[in-house]
Amino acid sequence: MAEEDDTRIRILQSLRGKICEAKNLGPGSGPTRLRDVSTFCTISLDQEEVFRTKVFEKTLRMSSPFYGEDFYFEIPRPFQCLSFYVYFKSVFQRDLPVGKVSIRKEDLSKISGKENWFTLQPVDPNSQVQGKVHLEMKLNELITENGSLAQQLSVRIACQGLPLISGQNCDPYATVTLVGPARSDQKKTKVKKKTSDPQFEETFYFEVTRSSNYKKSQFQVEEEDIEKLAIKVDLWNNGNLAQDVFLGETRVSLKILKNDHIHRAWYLLLPKGNGNKTKVDDLGSLRLNVTYTEDTVLPSACYAQMRALLLKSPETKPISASSAHILGDVCRDQNEAMLPVVRLLLHHNRLLPFVSAIAELELEHTQEANTIFRGNTLATRCIDDMMKIVGRSYLMVTLKQVLDEICDSNKSCEIDPIKLKEGDNVEANKENLQGYVQKVFSSITQSSASCPPLMCDVFRSLRQMASKRFPADPHVQYSAVSSFVFLRFFAVAVLTPHTFQLRPHHPDPEISRTLTLISKTIQTLGSWGSLSKNKLSSFKETYMYDFFKSFQEDKCIEKVKKFLDDISSNVSKESSGLADSLVLKEGEVHKRAQGRKRLGKKNFKKRWLRVTNRELSYHKHRGKDALFVIPVKSILGVEKLDESAFNRKNMFQVIHVEKPLYVQAGNCVEASEWIEVLSQVSRCNPGRLGTYHPSAYLMGAWLCCHNSFETQPGCKPCTMSMPVNIQLDIDCDRETERIFSMFSSNLTKLQKMEDACASLSVYLGQQKEQEEYSLFTIQDPRETFGTIQHVRAVLEELQAHHDTHGALADEPGSMENPIVGKTS
Repeated sequence: MAEEDDTRIRILQSLRGKICEAKNLGPGSGPTRLRDVSTFCTISLDQEEVFRTKVFEKTLRMSSPFYGEDFYFEIPRPFQCLSFYVYFKSVFQRDLPVGKVSIRKEDLSKISGKENWFTLQPVDPNSQVQGKVHLEMKLNELITENGSLAQQLSVRIACQGLPLISGQNCDPYATVTLVGPARSDQKKTKVKKKTSDPQFEETFYFEVTRSSNYKKSQFQVEEEDIEKLAIKVDLWNNGNLAQDVFLGETRVSLKILKNDHIHRAWYLLLPKGNGNKTKVDDLGSLRLNVTYTEDTVLPSACYAQMRALLLKSPETKPISASSAHILGDVCRDQNEAMLPVVRLLLHHNRLLPFVSAIAELELEHTQEANTIFRGNTLATRCIDDMMKIVGRSYLMVTLKQVLDEICDSNKSCEIDPIKLKEGDNVEANKENLQGYVQKVFSSITQSSASCPPLMCDVFRSLRQMASKRFPADPHVQYSAVSSFVFLRFFAVAVLTPHTFQLRPHHPDPEISRTLTLISKTIQTLGSWGSLSKNKLSSFKETYMYDFFKSFQEDKCIEKVKKFLDDISSNVSKESSGLADSLVLKEGEVHKRAQGRKRLGKKNFKKRWLRVTNRELSYHKHRGKDALFVIPVKSILGVEKLDESAFNRKNMFQVIHVEKPLYVQAGNCVEASEWIEVLSQVSRCNPGRLGTYHPSAYLMGAWLCCHNSFETQPGCKPCTMSMPVNIQLDIDCDRETERIFSMFSSNLTKLQKMEDACASLSVYLGQQKEQEEYSLFTIQDPRETFGTIQHVRAVLEELQAHHDTHGALADEPGSMENPIVGKTS
């Protein structure tokens, strides 16, 4: 996302990780334990489900299922708690929760990036809370009828972010209680209908201290200390004929109050805190790997110096003295350290010269042609990251259709005699596998016209440099390219299609085995070592050796050679990666019916929404013909819709030449992703609107501005209106902030590198004798030293900006930083 607002501070949150496996699932034991059940997991932000694994069918080891599900999503709203639920799914019963793992937001940093086993806890309705409550309290002195003084407490409340009940906004009410050692005075608000952000416009008054003429019988004690009193707020959903549902509570001591002082603050709603933990049966445990990232992104001007220093990297001589290369050196052990650098240089069209320079440096230290680009180096990591970013649509066009066929048909392809199941026919399996390999191989070798131009430019540069480095080897020009496009791109995508969004979930074990065999064969068919060596020698397994002999290797070599020539030639070509219809996102939503006048639940219908690079369409069910199609070029804007329009959360609108299309997504993450992808694909449309209506046109008027003309221009500026390429949608400020964070967390290594530059042994060319300095690439100590000094100065300046803005950060009790109160 381009920088849209140069003044605001943004808190951007993301979550990635893996639900690995469970063990010993299920309470108690007995004949009904794990009988006729399957299992699945979900992820919830507070009470809102945002991710669900596929259902794992019952097996002999169902008490310890392996999920292997990777997840990643941006978190579009504040949250208190991240929870993982394990469910049993039975044929004849509703889904039964086995247990959960709940991690409070402030504790995520303690486990971030680490794999841990977590004990499952019981799912208690009274612990399932979310939202916050605003309290306004004041102590007033009153003069009674007889002229004496008494203290009275006034309380007003409002709430925000209450959970959905059965997918709909709740009907909340609150009880407000003044509690003390010997009293409990409770009052109740009116019920607010269909809202998650109720404003209880009521003021409650409580007598705090007695007047001089009160009767003893009013209280059980003679006098009460005001510091022992507290206000307790409980939120409930009105169940009408059903039981009311607890939504959360908080408790605030009156000792924070002073005379003539109004206390106003937001408090998090908490679960019921009786503090008593009952002993429960062992529910099992869940192995998770969770990485939570929170980026505090400052105004764009704060990053000007850091950004300018990084963008100078491609021209820095030698390249090892550049700030980007120095970051790679000090963060060598962090796999994704270079990703923000790659994205930043990519956005500013500076990636090609940088990648070429670091690849040339690596080639200088490569002694044998058959080991070219085989290690996990700075150059290979950057090129890997580049291919994942710009090659996503290329993979979709090339592999998705054939991978869908492989995964959905589920033919047996096992050719290892040891792993064959009873009744399997190895010759039939070999024929199935050969057919799949041929389809994948053909899809790849016929896809050169779809290869993104930047990938072609990088491959052409690698080919030329490799030929120059090893002029006596005629094959090295091909191996330099094949080591990336086959071994690190296509083979990896075939092996793990879910990580490239080619499949929605991790494949089951049998499909995963098939993909492994296909990937191994594709790697060998596409590899281009010395052709004087027989490729069959690369297989350790006899069964793979025999299987590979079934391919006509000479014909495959010619196809690979032509493909590599096409994607690395000097001929400039236009990418056709987006010429074919490319599915960008699809899923189930609720859509408001078009053209109806009646309001209510019947106006919303479940539909399958699908967006490609060409059109947005909705269907009655997945795979059915489209009921309505909106060409992408006709989209004029994509914006959130106010919850108040239809009393529904997670709604957005697609504004086009006809009436707006109103859509409700399944959760906040889904809504954010729909808005993002639709905004990206339509950003270059020349007719995009500058303003929009944040609410709906109902009953003859816009609910937002109350204008009666349906064609009236919008009353609020549109967001995300800057045109950018759909494939290069990059938030440069966020990437620069991440680079700052990585430099800041590796200051010790940066200092060691600076010491290495200053060391006499480095100047004398004896760097290898200093073991602690051998991890750094220092070609020119003086130039490198100067860059490190510049990096340090920029880091100090940017840290000062953080300190300044941190001092202006939200005070405890603000809406963005609510107080964690107490429970009863």
